[in-house]
Order: sequence, then structure tokens, then C-alpha cells
Amino acid sequence: MIDIFKDKAFDVEHALVMYAKSFVTMPAFVIYEDKQIAPLLDQIRHCHIYLIGLTPRVDLVGATQKKRDLVTSLEVLGKRYDLRWPMLAEVPLKGDGKTGWYVEDATGRKSSPNETMMQRRLSDEHDAVGFDVLYVGQAFGEDGSRNALDRLKKHEKLQKIAVKGIPDGYVLTILMLAIEPANMLVTMMNPWAKDTNQGSERIKKGLDKLFDTNEAERTTLYEASLIRYFQPPFNKEFKNSFPSTNMKLLADCYEKDFSALVAEISIDDLPFRLYSAAAPRKADHLAKYDLHNDEARRVFFTA
Repeated sequence: MIDIFKDKAFDVEHALVMYAKSFVTMPAFVIYEDKQIAPLLDQIRHCHIYLIGLTPRVDLVGATQKKRDLVTSLEVLGKRYDLRWPMLAEVPLKGDGKTGWYVEDATGRKSSPNETMMQRRLSDEHDAVGFDVLYVGQAFGEDGSRNALDRLKKHEKLQKIAVKGIPDGYVLTILMLAIEPANMLVTMMNPWAKDTNQGSERIKKGLDKLFDTNEAERTTLYEASLIRYFQPPFNKEFKNSFPSTNMKLLADCYEKDFSALVAEISIDDLPFRLYSAAAPRKADHLAKYDLHNDEARRVFFTA
């Protein structure tokens, strides 16, 4: 391990870390349904990143009661999955395929797993629900005045994807992400570096410059990182040019002397697993980039 770090230039290097802290997801057609959107507007106003993709349709095809378990039967791309839901008491199953199934206790209270709960279990337990990333974008505006929904309602790419046609069994889906608004710095300290005399100065510089990076800048960096990572077919910018010193915002990062950038999506409650032709299907995604081609500055992603 020591051999990896002994030829590095500096004993202190910094990485700017950005991550999604919350999300809103819905079928694409719902963005035009004001009544359905209304309860989500408070969450959506914090979402400046959006992903457009395909998810498989999940159909509830039946429900049965087995003692104190409610069993819901779901179909995804021609395959059936049964999910068990333990109940507090053995209460009767009611409803039908049109109105929906539910259980009703002695007080008359009705309950049943909702669509998001079922989809999340299908994803977590069976890896049955994926989100194929087709496009990544952002909306910020002045001082965060625009959010992802504002952009999506007039989005030509969304229309283009829809016009090209949605494969049978799939739904065009939107995922909006809220990025942590505070700056996060990861510092690497290397006692085997060639230069070990600037440590204190470089720590101070990293902290000072970190807080010069604002939310609008981080939103753009996060968007560019995801585009390079997922290589979505409907994006053009950043797919092959990021990271590049030709990008003004990245030039600022070089000026601030960050060594690396990290953009993370790791949210336990996502009801699907993201993937693309370039990125494997999994629960957590980490887009990470060294900003310096020089081997002497690569300390974060040496593996």
C-alpha cells in the first residue's frame, strides 16, 4: 500500500463530494397532472437534477389471504412475483381487481401496500425493477428559482423520447433528485508524499476554496458527472468531454486545487435500480473522477 502513495506530489489532497439526499419519482405523464403533483411540490422545489428513463410496468394481478399474511401477486415483463405482507391480526381480505384489494380491521380502517411499497420490494428482493437512464439534465435558474419540474414541462428531449416510442411493457419515468446543498470535502493525507512541507497551507486552502463553490456550480458538476458516468443516449454534452479544463466551472475547480470530484446516488428508498449501457444495474452508484492526468496527483482512485 505504501508503494502506491510514495511517489505522489503532495501530502494533502482534496476531493469535492456531492450526493443526492432525497428524490421524487413518477411516470412522465404525471408531470402534466396538477392535482397529482400538488402534494409533492414542496419536495420538488429542492430537486434540480432529473433523469428520464424506462422502468418496467408493474401490474397487480391478484391478492390472497393466508392466515395472517396478505399475499399480493404482481407481474413484471411476463414474470409473476408473490409478496407477503404480515398483518397484525387475521382480518378479512376485501376488494377486487378493479377497485383494488385491502384488509379492513374491526374499527373499519382499511389498509393495503401501495404501488411504491410493492415496487421497492420487487427491486430490493428480486431485482425485478430497473431504471434505464436515457437522459440526465438540470434546472437551477437564479438562486435556485427553477426546479426539475419547471424544465420538464417544456422539455424537448422528453417529447423526443416519447415520440420515438416506449417499448411494450415499459413506462417512461422521471426521477428528480435533490442534491445536498452543503459543501462536503474529503481530504487525503499522505505522509509518504514527495512534498510534505505544505500540509497546513493546503488544508487551509482546501477549506477556504471549498466554501467558494456554490449550489449552482455543484448542480452543474453533479449533472456532468452523471452524464459521463451513465452515457445516456439522448445526451450529447459531457459524455466524452468531462472532466475537461475547457469547461469553465471545472477550470475553477482546478484553480481551487481540488484533486477529484465524486457524485453519488445512494438512496435506500429508491423503488428501482439505475443502470445504462455504460453503468451496471445496482442499488448504489458512484461517479468519481480524478481532475489531474498526472499520476503524481492521483491519490483518491488508485485502484
